[in-house]
Amino acid sequence: MLKVGIVGCGTIGTILSRAITEHPTDIELVSVFDRHTEHSKRLASTLACTPAIEYVRQMAGHVDIIVECASILAVPEVARTSLVNGCDVMIMSVGALSNTHLKNELINLAEKNNARIHIPSGAIIGVDGIKSAKIAGINKVTLRTKKHPESLKGARYIKEKGINLDAINEETMIFKGTVKEVTDAFPANINVATTLALASGIENFNVEIYTNPELRRNVHEITIEGGFGKFKISVENVPSPANPKTSYLAALSAITTLKQMTNPIQIGT
Repeated sequence: MLKVGIVGCGTIGTILSRAITEHPTDIELVSVFDRHTEHSKRLASTLACTPAIEYVRQMAGHVDIIVECASILAVPEVARTSLVNGCDVMIMSVGALSNTHLKNELINLAEKNNARIHIPSGAIIGVDGIKSAKIAGINKVTLRTKKHPESLKGARYIKEKGINLDAINEETMIFKGTVKEVTDAFPANINVATTLALASGIENFNVEIYTNPELRRNVHEITIEGGFGKFKISVENVPSPANPKTSYLAALSAITTLKQMTNPIQIGT
């Protein structure tokens, strides 16, 4: 039985908790935590089982894996505490790993304590192919993301630049920059950029972000070129009904990652 603790009781944390408790398998939800205590209590009260409400340091003592579903700011504490205690960690706010110092620190902690860091594919597909292509060498990665204005409201970059998203009435490019720059500008919106960087080994490719009021899905267009050849990926994700900033596929990828850990058959690379 895989014992799971979840940190962050928002959209992804809620979907993941319900998937575990409503469809019993070899996975057990042991505990949950949110920095807003009322969120933890509300989620726990709606589940088929009643998980404990515990701090991360308490979870790490008796679960097999802690799933971070909170925010980029929560990643350092959650990941460090998990790994120091020999507990696996799944990082959903993977944009935090665009910080090379933090990424290397966590890798060292995982190796030292015989633990693993799990990064789900999130809101994109084709990560298996990208990892395989990396062996032959990848020399170019591009990412073009398109979202409805509502999905970008509240982002640091939008506030700093004084962009009036409500005034945009056609597809408009609002940002172009590196993976690190896009993560700093949109910490809650573009985790896929860091996932691509980690999978491809290309850390400094350009990212373009467009907004379009006609869109009803979050779109990611990816191009990869290298010694293996070239491929293009286009994903149109349905936003989560509870939070338009979150793609439903991202939550599903977390569920699948946990299931893979208990499945005797491993499919894909």
